[in-house]
Amino acid sequence: MELWFTEKQTENFGITAKIKRTLHTEQTEFQKLDMVETEEFGNMLILDGMVMTTQKDEFVYHEMVAHVPLFTHPNPENVLVVGGGDGGVIREVLKHPSVKKATLVEIDGKVIEYSKKYLPEIAGKLDDPRVEVKVDDGFMHIAQSENEYDVIMVDSTEPVGPAVSLFTKGFYAGIAKALKEDGIFVAQTDNPWFKADLIKNVQRDVREIFPITRLYIANIPTYPSGMWTFTIGSKKYDPLEVSDERFHDIDTKYYTKELHKACFVLPKFVKDLIGD
Repeated sequence: MELWFTEKQTENFGITAKIKRTLHTEQTEFQKLDMVETEEFGNMLILDGMVMTTQKDEFVYHEMVAHVPLFTHPNPENVLVVGGGDGGVIREVLKHPSVKKATLVEIDGKVIEYSKKYLPEIAGKLDDPRVEVKVDDGFMHIAQSENEYDVIMVDSTEPVGPAVSLFTKGFYAGIAKALKEDGIFVAQTDNPWFKADLIKNVQRDVREIFPITRLYIANIPTYPSGMWTFTIGSKKYDPLEVSDERFHDIDTKYYTKELHKACFVLPKFVKDLIGD
């Protein structure tokens, strides 16, 4: 008998993958966690029925969250990742030699535990000496931080369950306070096909707090619609004005210095959506 997993991405549309076997399933304190092995995408982490990451396409999301802000900032030394318990963003952050400390704040320790077990190529850098892992509420961590971080990356699930507070104007204001005077933050902000209002609202809120606010996109096949957006808010540095000498060689599969600026070139319907 064939076993298939379907993520119902809207009331009328879903994405489906053939399953080899279920590796782990658990109702954690915060969410339903499933780790499955798929025929097409390798091991897949699913939270509350939503695909978070897979072995086959994870590099796109993790590289684009990390490298766009880190190459925009001239000297990122202290970096915070909110969420991201699979460790993929941390892995990419550590490719930058200027980074002295990377802090991961993940609310659900089970995500960290099972990512280490079943996604070691993604989570393998969580034990690096430059990394501090905190199992804690990212919203509260931000609220208690001030003038501390050069770059903050919000690697959250969609705005359901424990991640709802991570899409609020108050959270973005807290991020601004937690950043140094020339700090930058980035957050994943879903897709323009099904979540247009979310993107529009985030852009409005971030623009009211950060003088430089931009949207960029990447192609991630296991995420709803395949077209994924990221919102960057910067106090001082514009990602479109990064000089070529700022870039240094790192090992990537998706991100390039040419793509750094190209990813901000938006389809017209997305530009119209954010009033750009």
